[in-house]
Parts: sequence; structure tokens; C-alpha cells
Amino acid sequence: MRQRVVIIEDERDIVELVRYNFRKEGFEVESFSRGRDGLEFLRRNPVDLVLLDILLPDEDGFEICKRLRADERLKALPVIFLTAKSEEMDRVLGLEIGADDYVVKPFSPRELVARVKAVLRRQARVAEKREVVESGSLRLDTRTQEVTVRGRPVVLSALEFKLLYFLASHPRHVFGRDRLLDEVWGRDRFVTPRTVDVHIRRLREKIEELPNRPEFLQTVRGSGYRFSPEVMESVEA
Repeated sequence: MRQRVVIIEDERDIVELVRYNFRKEGFEVESFSRGRDGLEFLRRNPVDLVLLDILLPDEDGFEICKRLRADERLKALPVIFLTAKSEEMDRVLGLEIGADDYVVKPFSPRELVARVKAVLRRQARVAEKREVVESGSLRLDTRTQEVTVRGRPVVLSALEFKLLYFLASHPRHVFGRDRLLDEVWGRDRFVTPRTVDVHIRRLREKIEELPNRPEFLQTVRGSGYRFSPEVMESVEA
């Protein structure tokens, strides 16, 4: 079965460029020029990944991404922003609200296809796992990608889930940013070490009772990050 990619983009030339190149690679492509129409389609149809513009005629792409992450059925759907907004602040915001990658226009179609395939491979590796990781009040179920903390459900993107799962599966081990990029993003990554910091901060905001004094995701000065299975005094950089 061919994988289905949805592009929500109002520039027709870009839509046709994406459609042509992705169909050559064996993907099925659906396109929408308005955010609300694309969101409605995603709620009614199974898809594998979304390419999402930020500057849409009816709705901000950031808001669309937030709605996807808040929807129980779509929270793990991979999202790649495809936009002309190239400022670092926009990139960080895109990652913080749950995007899996951020591609700036103009872009190479071959690179975009490579990035999409990389994200889908990461998604597949997470889906292959059939384990439940429990540590204190934290529980991760890889079968459903559901996370609960103190009995409260927490909505994570697929990438956030994979990062948390990796750290929780290796309690007390300290991992540097480059090692985390290799293990979680993969060697075909297109991101920088700063991306790890962004995702750790976002995870802390979701799972920690006091994000500024984390119990689970701790910073080890000069080394990286570790997952603590019990309450410990954090060592902040």
C-alpha cells in the first residue's frame, strides 16, 4: 500500500512540484489550499504525514499543528512545516508546538523527499516496539503511543514520544546531544543539537510537575541529559 502524504499549501506551483516528485517516489498525494479543509480531511481519512505551510489564507499553520497535537486520533501524525518563514524564532516555535521537521522555501525537492522518508522511518521504528515502560508515576505504552503522568494523559508528538521512550528505556544513563540526535532523529537527520534542547524543554513542560526543577528529565552539566526513575535533585547547566 502506498503511503499517503497531505500537503496544505496555497501556492499552486509548490503543490504541483511536491505532487510530481512524491508520486515519482511512490507516494499518494492529497492537497488543500486552505487549512480548515485540510484539517477536516485529516480528521476523516488515514494519512501518513502532513506537509504544512504556515502562511495560509484562512488559518495560521502553527494553529493547525496545535489542533492536530490536541486531537487524540491525530496527535502522533508526523508534521513537517514547509514555509518561507526562515527566522530561528519561527523554527523553534514550530518544533515547540510539535512539528517533526521544518523546511524553508525555496527547497530542493529531493531533499524534501529525503526528509519525509527520514521522518516516516522514525515513525515506523517507534510503531514496531511492543513494550510498556513504567517509572514511578510515568507510563509509556509503545503499542498506542499513550503517555500518562500521575494518571493524567499527556499528548506527545511522535518525535517527543520517541525521545522520551529512548531516555526512559535507559534510566540514569547520560546522553550527549549528538548521541540523542543519532538515536532518535537518525543519521539521516537534518537538524542541529539545539533541536534536542527544544524538545527536552517541551517534554519537561508536559511531564514535569515543576519544569524548572525536573524530576525525570535532568540536565547533567557539560554532558547532556539523563532520565531519572526516581525523584532526585536535578543538576542544571
